[in-house]
Amino acid sequence: MCRLIETIELKDGNLSGIIYHNKRLNAARRELFGIKESIAIEKEIVIPEEFKKGTFRCRLLYNKNIIRTDFFPIKERCFKGLKIVHDDTIDYHLKYADRSALNKLLEQKGGNDEVIIIKNGMVTDCSIGNLIFFDGHDWITSDTPLLKGTQRAYLLDKKLIRECMIKEEDIFKYQKVGIINALLSISNMIVIPIENIY
Repeated sequence: MCRLIETIELKDGNLSGIIYHNKRLNAARRELFGIKESIAIEKEIVIPEEFKKGTFRCRLLYNKNIIRTDFFPIKERCFKGLKIVHDDTIDYHLKYADRSALNKLLEQKGGNDEVIIIKNGMVTDCSIGNLIFFDGHDWITSDTPLLKGTQRAYLLDKKLIRECMIKEEDIFKYQKVGIINALLSISNMIVIPIENIY
């Protein structure tokens, strides 16, 4: 049976962005398994005492129901360069536990830290999150992501970023690119100058 994951920021015992994670988890359960009844992650999992103070990564593995929950420290990452890679057939519209297609693309990064995945000429994501591009005034995200991330949804709802079509040839019109995910928002995201995209 297909397995999926949710990665959630756990901050001082609270699950960040839980509304968005619940929405995505339940939408995936409906799509894959036809389950109409929703579950609330915060009611289904038990947070151990040792993870109730500080910031951690909470990882849920699930299919029809939650299979297991793990908690990890958050590792700081420093990215300097991104490699453009192409795959016109990749499908990661659900957050599958099987990341082999993403890992295969990541193997093409060469001496860089991450990849920008182009599908049918359009900018999508990197292997660990959504991308946002700075045009000198606004942060823009592609309207063709591989996965509609929870942080992306939150930032769009708050109008802190906006969505538009970004073709491969548009990349170098921007000044810099940021990587966002459940653990990385505008305040702490990884930012790479556009000249460090290869």
